[in-house]
Amino acid sequence: MAANTTLRWVPGGNRYISTDSTGHSVVMSLPNENTGMKPSELILSALAGCSAVDVVNILEKKHTPLSHLEVNVTAEQDADPPWTFRKIHMKFIVKGKGITEKNLSQAIELSEEKYCSVAATLRGVAGITTSYEILED
Repeated sequence: MAANTTLRWVPGGNRYISTDSTGHSVVMSLPNENTGMKPSELILSALAGCSAVDVVNILEKKHTPLSHLEVNVTAEQDADPPWTFRKIHMKFIVKGKGITEKNLSQAIELSEEKYCSVAATLRGVAGITTSYEILED
């Protein structure tokens, strides 16, 4: 299986548009440009998105669909270039009828250890931890 993206620089600053194999785009920039996501934080968004897709799908297969999902990601980076992420924490905040701690924790664990390609890629460099909160439906 192959994956690909094409990144194009927008002349006149530090803005970039990355387009994936399905034609969807993300705008990236440096913080002073204020027009897109920081590339380094896009990695954290990719991790959250990859894991969220897994958790939603796993819980649907367990007949406990979600009505709300939010993933808050925090990370610690090295102080010096290349500012490598060393610790990443994902907190899942969910709501749904019949969601149990057991089903949710299993779904998160399966995502992190078996299905999420982004987690598998980052795992050798950064420690990834998770927690969750189940809100009243």
